[in-house]
Amino acid sequence: MTAIRKYTFADGKELTLGERTLVMGILNVTPDSFSDGGRWNTRDAMLRHMEEMVRDGADIIDLGAESSRPGFTPMPAAEEIERLLPFLDALVAECPVPISVDTFKAETAKAAAAHGAHMLNDIWGLQYAAEPGAMAKVAADCGLPIVVMHNQDGKEYAGDIIASMQAFFRRSLALADAAGVKRENIILDPGIGFGKDVAGNLEVMRRQRELLTIDGEEYPLLLGTSRKSFIGATLDLPVEERMEATGATCVLGIERGAGIVRVHDVLPIARMVRMTDVILRRH
Repeated sequence: MTAIRKYTFADGKELTLGERTLVMGILNVTPDSFSDGGRWNTRDAMLRHMEEMVRDGADIIDLGAESSRPGFTPMPAAEEIERLLPFLDALVAECPVPISVDTFKAETAKAAAAHGAHMLNDIWGLQYAAEPGAMAKVAADCGLPIVVMHNQDGKEYAGDIIASMQAFFRRSLALADAAGVKRENIILDPGIGFGKDVAGNLEVMRRQRELLTIDGEEYPLLLGTSRKSFIGATLDLPVEERMEATGATCVLGIERGAGIVRVHDVLPIARMVRMTDVILRRH
């Protein structure tokens, strides 16, 4: 992206989008995530992994207390909050970089903001069917940046996939406007691995530049391809052997305008990101 966005949070932490590519490190404290479920779901293990990711180059830590693996069943918000808050409180006290909370439930997002989260990450792009308009109101009330991800039930598209995604984002932006969310707080995410088959994911990667602006307005783009199943299907690789291919998607995604990459393997991907930025003079 060409526009620069600077955020200063209540605790003094800062975040700048647009000067260089940012690396978001994934921190799942779930027993059942597709890639690393159960590895970091104790306080000490979680903090050690956070420290490792920050040392390796993470600019943001994305904390998730509910798996969004294919076929998951949503848990009640109260259960998600009960799992999330002890980890979030520990992170807020110890983490030197901003913390994002990965949730699509408004009640969880509200609790996360109240406990010091710096960013929200919504896999339903303000359009979770069970809570129409609720996440947008929370985002407006707390005034935090929010990642608005494309998603849908099913993987079929009646027409052009990019046109459908643009229409989805227009609906998200309309909800945001109605609730009073500032446009400068919105970050778009094409939702690789969500509501798309392998061919659809590859098509979106190829045409990613078409999602950088909606109706003439530019938005930062977060790209989340890390270890996703479309890589496994393309290269016939198990989840633990998808790092290099994840790096390839991140490099191409940065060249096509992504401003944040969300990854599990921070150290190698952060090096790829820095080198890509130097070549593109985005540093």
